[in-house]
Amino acid sequence: MEVSAMSSSQAKICKTELGYRDLRFCFGKTNYKNKTFYRKPNNVSFDKQISRLRKADVRFTVKAVHSEPILEAKSSTSPKSLDRLRLFVGLPLDAVSDGNTVNQARAIAAGLKALKLLGVEGVELPVWWGVVENEEMGKYDWSGYLAVAEMVQKAGLKLHISLCFHASGQPKIALPKWVMKIGESQSIFFTDRLGQHYREFLSRAVDDLAVLDGKTPIQAYQDFCESFKSAFSAFVGSTITGISMGLGPDGELRYPSHHKPAKSGTITGVGEFQCYDTNMLNLLKQHAEANGNPLWGLGGPHDVPTYDQSPNLNTFFNDHSGSWESPYGDFFLSWYSSELVSHGNRLLSLASSIFVDSEVNVYGKVPLMHSWYKTRAHPSELTAGFYNTASRNGYEAVAEMFARNSCKIILPGMDLSDKHQPHDSLSSPESLLAQIRTTCNKHRVEVAGKNLASGGLEQVKKNMLGENPIELFTYQRMGAHFFSPEHFPSFTEFVRTLNQPELQPDDLPPEEQELCTWRKGKTCCDYSWISITMVFEM
Repeated sequence: MEVSAMSSSQAKICKTELGYRDLRFCFGKTNYKNKTFYRKPNNVSFDKQISRLRKADVRFTVKAVHSEPILEAKSSTSPKSLDRLRLFVGLPLDAVSDGNTVNQARAIAAGLKALKLLGVEGVELPVWWGVVENEEMGKYDWSGYLAVAEMVQKAGLKLHISLCFHASGQPKIALPKWVMKIGESQSIFFTDRLGQHYREFLSRAVDDLAVLDGKTPIQAYQDFCESFKSAFSAFVGSTITGISMGLGPDGELRYPSHHKPAKSGTITGVGEFQCYDTNMLNLLKQHAEANGNPLWGLGGPHDVPTYDQSPNLNTFFNDHSGSWESPYGDFFLSWYSSELVSHGNRLLSLASSIFVDSEVNVYGKVPLMHSWYKTRAHPSELTAGFYNTASRNGYEAVAEMFARNSCKIILPGMDLSDKHQPHDSLSSPESLLAQIRTTCNKHRVEVAGKNLASGGLEQVKKNMLGENPIELFTYQRMGAHFFSPEHFPSFTEFVRTLNQPELQPDDLPPEEQELCTWRKGKTCCDYSWISITMVFEM
């Protein structure tokens, strides 16, 4: 691939031209009849961007090379905090979907080469339960994901696997068909107080119940993980260096307290407690009776707002004399949060035992429920399952659980800052992130990070390289926006500024020195932005 590094004053170009071929690089579909491209969510279409670049008199080409990327440089002057930092980029959520084939394989292959040239260490690949074991229990098809692993290995990158036992709304990836069929006649999904079912993850209350054709969900997850380990044995510990265990909705350790994300420009509500499916109510009833208060086991709190409402629309979350501070409130919140931690412990313990001899790190994701953090009750955290308030650190039990299983925590939202939050939401992502990281540091749990949206790169860098630098950051996510001229230059600049030693030609292997065009006092890493553009086969 030819990568042109363009400065505002002059071009300093470092390229390889060992061979090339035309490449259609689009994360979308081609209409060969009309010869047009169109955009879908998580897809790439470059026709408009290329037209704008031509009008701006920017030269662009596409050349995919059969060679290894050029730069693997070290510097003795690198900041100490960068020594252990590893940067990954997430592959498209639907890199493998229905039919278990690789979607836009040629585009992904070219993207991998581009990331390698930038100095990114690896990529993250979502592996979906509903893709691999879709038709019937115990029938696994890993072919599409194995093909991606081979592509990543060939590109010289590392691979982080996210095992996804949840469903996705966009792109549409459901739970396995056989699981959904069981769900039509049995209570296996989370339910809110109005009886609405959340069908994108199984209820925590069925973890140890044989509701899946004679198996428990924990047994089904274990079989899935063991099959994965066997199928990917050639990659685990070499190409595959990390595995994230799916713990709940969106892979996160939480209850589905917000069924739908808040609309743009609106304030996120407090969410709702998810304890009304038959099995959760049975657990609550047993807990209440064991504590001598059977009437407390009839259901969740009655004096709470609904999903999109603010905390002051009912009395439970009131800052002063709210029910959350009453004996009943403490009883319910302690039970609700402990059930979540127990669920996380089961899954992380399972993953740790399976991969203990595989030389990979096991991770789990904990959400950043930052809305209403400046209130005393922290309602968004409470409904999600974290008993964290102004007077109680609800992340102590979470960090202890991760430490007990020798797992690492992934925290999303490292691109968020307080100043960009709606004032009325009383939100503080920075304070919550600091609290969780301090708690993890106390329990010696290593923290990795992710962003929630593009942009906010300065905030990401601040969080990555602070007093307690993170060991892994995964940028979300390869797709339409990622490779667009509006975004890709800023991402390459972000990568460059993380760790850019001053290179000299002698730092490169002899066979690669002649591939670079050097200017006195400058290197091929010295650029203002990078543009990688593509020629489509029409």
